[in-house]
Amino acid sequence: MKLICYKKCSTCKAVEKMLKEKNIQYKYRNIDTENPSKEELKLWHEKSGLDIKKFFNTSGTIYKENKIKDKLNDMTLDEKYEILSTNGMLVKRPILLEEDKILVGPEVKKYIEELE
Repeated sequence: MKLICYKKCSTCKAVEKMLKEKNIQYKYRNIDTENPSKEELKLWHEKSGLDIKKFFNTSGTIYKENKIKDKLNDMTLDEKYEILSTNGMLVKRPILLEEDKILVGPEVKKYIEELE
């Protein structure tokens, strides 16, 4: 299991705490220092079955300052992967990677809560 997070994110902190309390082993990756690549984002998106918009951190400063919301509908899927790969802070977090599962945002916390 790999957890991709930002240390200052409250949801990420909560998920980490839950994993530790349940003694679940995971590998941690800082999204702000190790941006997901375009190829990783494409793979995660395809495996997750989610709309690509779910991968955008819509409450983030960079997203808002650059008015990405206004540009998304005119962008190709490839352009969306490209812009997401430019800055980890544009990417919704946490992201949980587990064999055949890719979960993003609040879904990660729900999933961890249900684990035994």
